[in-house]
Amino acid sequence: MFKDQAAAFGAENNRGDATASMPNGEEPAINPDLIRREGFASEAEYRAYFATLGRDVSAPTEDHVGEPVRTSEEHILGSRLQELRWELEILQARLHGIRRQAATVVTENLRWADSSAHAQLGDQPWLKLAGAMAGAFVITRGLKRLPWGAVMTTALPLAVAAMNRNLARR
Repeated sequence: MFKDQAAAFGAENNRGDATASMPNGEEPAINPDLIRREGFASEAEYRAYFATLGRDVSAPTEDHVGEPVRTSEEHILGSRLQELRWELEILQARLHGIRRQAATVVTENLRWADSSAHAQLGDQPWLKLAGAMAGAFVITRGLKRLPWGAVMTTALPLAVAAMNRNLARR
């Protein structure tokens, strides 16, 4: 991690605090200039830090044989990848909760619709609704087949005569 990112984690409060006493009450014998609680800003800074410690960065130590030396960029990318995995787990948990709530809402809406239909139509409401829709379909088909030209030709003079009678009575 870069030095400017350390502020988000509170590392600036602990910077160079080698003078604090240890848990057993002893004073530490570590040079405060050699303590680093933050990442390195560049590869050159990384090598300079290990040079101050008296180590050769290019030669691996016995306990780290075969392990590649991670640069600060790799460290940043690794920590960012870990953060993204954590965020992905959180989003998956939220999505699971939303799916569960959606299933509950759908189930409750179906129960409400069923109870509402029973309250309005009594027993077997879905059969009564199906009968009403079938009746509306049959009536519509019958009205479409009527010869509306002939019906209007016959009904129009009768309607005009009825309107004239109503006007004459007043």
